[in-house]
Amino acid sequence: MLVDIVPVGNVPAEVKRAASEGLRSVYDCEVTVNDSQSVPNGAYDAGRNQYCAENFIQLAERVGRGEKNIGITSHDLYYRRRNYVFGLAYLDGSGSVVSTYRLQTSSDGGFSNKSAASIFEDRVRKEIVHEIGHTRGLEHCDNQRCVMNFSPTVREVDIKEENLCGSCRRIVD
Repeated sequence: MLVDIVPVGNVPAEVKRAASEGLRSVYDCEVTVNDSQSVPNGAYDAGRNQYCAENFIQLAERVGRGEKNIGITSHDLYYRRRNYVFGLAYLDGSGSVVSTYRLQTSSDGGFSNKSAASIFEDRVRKEIVHEIGHTRGLEHCDNQRCVMNFSPTVREVDIKEENLCGSCRRIVD
């Protein structure tokens, strides 16, 4: 499987590297990084001061060269009535998106031995793996340690591991 990462806007090299590492380690796939794209026309909602996640998925599907394509952006994303999303993917689709905007916030995770940069990169890897998991047919998992567990806050992102649980692994293998 080839996954193409589609940066949207200014995405730092360390974010692209963390995303690539996460995908390779969990899915053992080939990863390419596309050229940076501009924010899709019509994505910005001035009333919310946020960007519509679906527009970013459509962009990733349109310009991506992989079987699975994932946009990654530092812009704050929303989906329908949700206040925000870390990412969005359609089950069994080819496109998805992750926003790093809220992954940079602190949590009371008790990571005294890890740097803020390391915690942020862990979160990026988890969310990238999570969204690509949806495109591979995985739904949210009840196992709190599984990367496919629903995590509406960074605290829950921090709790889960970067890997699939045994049940989710059997589905994608």
